[in-house]
Amino acid sequence: MSSDDRMNSRKKLFGTDGIRGTANKYPMTPDLALRVGQALGYVLKSLPGRKGAKRTVLIGKDTRLSGYMIEQAMASGLNSMGVRVLLTGPLPTPGIGFVAQNMRADAGVVISASHNAYQDNGIKIFGSDGFKIPQSMEEEIERLVWDDSLTNHLEDSDAVGRTRRIDDADGRYIVYAKNTFPLNLNLDGMRIVLDCAHGAAYKVAPAVFEELGAEVLVIGNEPNGRNINDKVGALFPSRTCDEVLRFRADVGISLDGDADRVIMVDERGRIVNGDHILAISALHKKKQGRLAKDVVVATEMSNVGLEHCLAVNGIKLVRTDVGDKFIVDEMRRSGYNLGGEQSGHIICLDHSTTGDGSVAALDVLAVMRSTGKKLSELNDVMTDVPQALVNARVKSRVELKSIKGYEELTLKIQDQLKGRGRIFVRYSGTEPVVRVLVEGPDKRQIAIFAEEIAQFLQRQLGQ
Repeated sequence: MSSDDRMNSRKKLFGTDGIRGTANKYPMTPDLALRVGQALGYVLKSLPGRKGAKRTVLIGKDTRLSGYMIEQAMASGLNSMGVRVLLTGPLPTPGIGFVAQNMRADAGVVISASHNAYQDNGIKIFGSDGFKIPQSMEEEIERLVWDDSLTNHLEDSDAVGRTRRIDDADGRYIVYAKNTFPLNLNLDGMRIVLDCAHGAAYKVAPAVFEELGAEVLVIGNEPNGRNINDKVGALFPSRTCDEVLRFRADVGISLDGDADRVIMVDERGRIVNGDHILAISALHKKKQGRLAKDVVVATEMSNVGLEHCLAVNGIKLVRTDVGDKFIVDEMRRSGYNLGGEQSGHIICLDHSTTGDGSVAALDVLAVMRSTGKKLSELNDVMTDVPQALVNARVKSRVELKSIKGYEELTLKIQDQLKGRGRIFVRYSGTEPVVRVLVEGPDKRQIAIFAEEIAQFLQRQLGQ
């Protein structure tokens, strides 16, 4: 990409969860990935107290076809800055965070678009502490990507970095995940249906549950580069529901493409989403005195039923903006240890630095084993309040409150809900979409309200 092209296409790269886009189109092109690698390498070499030391970056990916392309480009950019690169191959996003920290790497890079279709890809970066890098570092990388002087900092030919593949990353992650399960418990005699979404966990997740004693019936474990998240995994748990009933399994576990989120299924074939997983885990941790400050962190999208369930049991729900990064930031800032999203990102800071689908599932299985209860019984601790979610495509983004008539419309609807529901509207962090969520006791009524708001915004913001 020439300097003129870069000037013309210069845009914000990092969204709420790294860089993401359609593979081989801006911003997910090899040349841009190379420059991101160079910028990351330069930033790592410039960190205080680290000058002169050889830097190491771990790169992992999911099973998308374009992962090879982005992986090699990133590695080349890092090598050109004198950084050593270790390639893990397919490994869950939380596995990269853990293994990077475990191997004392300076950073970990994940090539993945998470739950998106195979045509998309993305770049997420973890620091040496296993947490996603702060916004200030993202902004510095972004500035350097567009800086023509970046190539002036390339290393001399005798100082370029090496890239090599490592063979034990899978084993390190499997041992780590198993170690989050109580030593006095096992999964002997438990039958599990496990959907790996043809994604990053297709090798490691079955091993985790099998080595703890479970009988594991695996689906979604035949990736071909194009079938990741294709009507399988956490976004399509109905297949897991069917298989649980078919094989009379005790539980179903449905991961997404990079295995940082999980949706579970009880033995009756009912879905157990992230809100219910949080409720099950929080109540058990509180009884054991292991729930920090008796607080759970969730987003504005979590069902108000979770808030009611926790409050009855003396637990406070703290809400953040949508995105697991915001949840983790709040947890670290305030000293909480459990948080997550309705979509299945569950973070337990006692064990992991980001959402981990396998670890979250193990936490629920530990509750089942220690209490002797079936998942259906645990699932019933929380009652959902009906939700209606409508997405409206938009051409422009403006402050919602500045739109003429918007506040009047939402106030009118809030009055009609009579204090028994709520409205939450936000722009998507990755798509030209505004999301309208309405909660309330009457399913038909809230669906009408959500559609009314969505149509109003579509008329105003235009598509």
